[in-house]
Amino acid sequence: MITPAEISSDENLARRILVRARSIAPCLNSIPDDDDRKLDAIAILKGVIAEVPAPGARRVRSRGRNGTSISYNDPGGAFSDDDIMSLRSLCDAASVGLPIGSFPAARPLAREWVEGEYS
Repeated sequence: MITPAEISSDENLARRILVRARSIAPCLNSIPDDDDRKLDAIAILKGVIAEVPAPGARRVRSRGRNGTSISYNDPGGAFSDDDIMSLRSLCDAASVGLPIGSFPAARPLAREWVEGEYS
């Protein structure tokens, strides 16, 4: 399991990024410590954290005037499409193998046509 200390010295930010990453790629919780996919995930998450702006004015997304409102970018916005696809690919790599479960040899519709399957 990836810990916040492995990706950043800012524990709160690391926890927020990890929560978002686990919603993108749930397999992050089950990657063994000796697996190379863990090192890949840590590298991706460190890159995401590097993209998070520092606290202050750089995190401001929009400002209001008379309504006096300020909205901030969330840390989840630091995930690029490439980061999301890369994290998901780590989970896909774990599920490569034979299908799990029982699959019928014939489709249910084949029982309706006694002549055989449609070709």
